[in-house]
Amino acid sequence: MNTILEQTFSVPFRYPVCFTEDLFDSKNTILADVLRGERVPKVLFVIDSGVSDTHPELINQVKSYADKYKDMFTLAAEPIVVIGGEACKNDETLYQRIVEATHLYGIDRHSYIAVIGGGAVLDMVGFAAAISHRGIRLIRIPTTVLSQNDSAVGVKNSINAFGKKNYLGTFTPPNAVLNDFNFLKTLDDRDWRAGISEAIKVALIKDLSFFEWLEENAGALARREMSPMKEHIIRSAKMHMNHISGKDPFEFGSSRPLDFGHWAAHKLEKLSNFRIRHGEAVAIGIALDSTYSFLQGRISEADLKRIIQVMKTLGFELFASELKGESLIQGLKEFQEHLGGQLTIMLLKKLGKGIEVHEMDEELIHRSVALLQSFQEKGNLIPS
Repeated sequence: MNTILEQTFSVPFRYPVCFTEDLFDSKNTILADVLRGERVPKVLFVIDSGVSDTHPELINQVKSYADKYKDMFTLAAEPIVVIGGEACKNDETLYQRIVEATHLYGIDRHSYIAVIGGGAVLDMVGFAAAISHRGIRLIRIPTTVLSQNDSAVGVKNSINAFGKKNYLGTFTPPNAVLNDFNFLKTLDDRDWRAGISEAIKVALIKDLSFFEWLEENAGALARREMSPMKEHIIRSAKMHMNHISGKDPFEFGSSRPLDFGHWAAHKLEKLSNFRIRHGEAVAIGIALDSTYSFLQGRISEADLKRIIQVMKTLGFELFASELKGESLIQGLKEFQEHLGGQLTIMLLKKLGKGIEVHEMDEELIHRSVALLQSFQEKGNLIPS
């Protein structure tokens, strides 16, 4: 005789995504307010080395802020500085260092880890926090356009393994996301530009009006004007948050519309040995899948030219030599494996509206690559 007991429960998640300036100014209480509780928690800070190098005063600012609000939280130890960029996700000793620190400094489930840096560092430290004590509370303080308008507001944490991007990871929401716009002012032009690709992505598949706004403001964004940068980040972050809350936040299914342009992007990053940064690879991936959508007759030539023009105005390159050959096609198979089920790729039905497909024509992929190469070399997207 079989006995079957069925358990069902749900756990609500709630966390603020804040936008501010001068986060560690003693007059700015956002961080202290987030940490306020019945007990005074310990906080372990982990800082991206690129951020600490560019902001040499940052560690002292963190210490001064902690001293100012010592009745609300205490520093568990000297802030830990780790290498940033994709390298931090490829070196397993780095996440192990964070895990070891939770042991050495008594960081428990009533404590916090606060990570300051770009998306890769946030991914790595978030993974370490999620697997320590089955989940230490995490505060993300993103410092790049890409992490502020996209990755930091979500629920994913990961590192790379077996030569595959994000192979090890968790779905663990942060306790808070604190965006300080001032960090963006010191980004180089590549990182300033790269993150905008994620806004183009979500606009193309969800909101025509946002894409039209990006068209109108592409020149201002390219000139590094802060006002449109702030507005685009808040709009993009809100759209990403709305999608996560309304659909499948832990990705139990194979549908991942927010990965538009990403199947090629992930493979391109690896093929270039991460010479091409994530946001740059996403821009190329969006251009590739938009061109593919055009060749399938889903969008018009005029639509495709609008997409390409926005990318060109922002300064993106839309072709890389690594796109050529069969290695790119292998990315489709790896993407399906990452999905854990049926291949599901987001293409464009029209500007502002995506459509999911479950197969792709390899010949059309190669034709799309050839068109992007022609544009890059000759400035001619659609041969006459």
